[in-house]
Amino acid sequence: MRTKESIRQMLEPGRRLDAGRVWEVVELVDDQPRRLAQVVECLWDENLAIANRAADALERVTRERPAQALKWKGELLGLMAEAEEKKLRWNLALVVPRLKLSVPECRRAAAAMRAYLDDPSSIVKTAALHGLADLARQDSALLPEVLDLLRVAGRSGTPAMRARSRILLEMLENPGKSKKAGTSLHMFT
Repeated sequence: MRTKESIRQMLEPGRRLDAGRVWEVVELVDDQPRRLAQVVECLWDENLAIANRAADALERVTRERPAQALKWKGELLGLMAEAEEKKLRWNLALVVPRLKLSVPECRRAAAAMRAYLDDPSSIVKTAALHGLADLARQDSALLPEVLDLLRVAGRSGTPAMRARSRILLEMLENPGKSKKAGTSLHMFT
C-alpha cells in the first residue's frame, strides 16, 4: 500500500459512486488511526466522488470502532443536516447513530433522518430508518415514533425499506432475541 499518498489522493480516482480504493483507506486507518482525520476532512471535499468515498470509508471504519469518530460528532451532525448527496446521506445515517450521543444530539440526528425519509433515493430512506432505529436505542423517547415509522415502511415502503423494517422491528421489539442486540446491525456487510 502506498502510504505516502494523502487520503484525498487515494480517494480521488474513479467515477462519483465508484468505491475506488476505499478498502485501502480503511486498512490504512486501521494501521494508522490518526489518518482518520484526513478521511473526515474529505467529507466536505468539493469533488463529490471524494466526499462519497470518504463517507464510505468512515462508515466501514465505524462498524467495529465507532469511538474513533467521536471527536467529530458535532461536525458530522452538522453535515447530516446540510448533506444533499445521496451516498453521503446514507453513510452519515449509519455512522452518526453508532456514536455515543447525548439526548439533544440524538434528537438533532433524528431530525436530519426524518428529512432523509423524503429523499427520492430508496437507499437513503432505508439507511434513515436504520439510523433512527439505532438512535432509539440511545434515546428511548424516540422508540414509539420509530416503531410507527418502521411499521408503515414495512407495509408501504420500497422493497428495501420493507425488508429492513422487518429486521429492525424484530431487533427493537425483541431485543433479547436479536443476535446483535448490543450493537448496530450493519446494513452493508
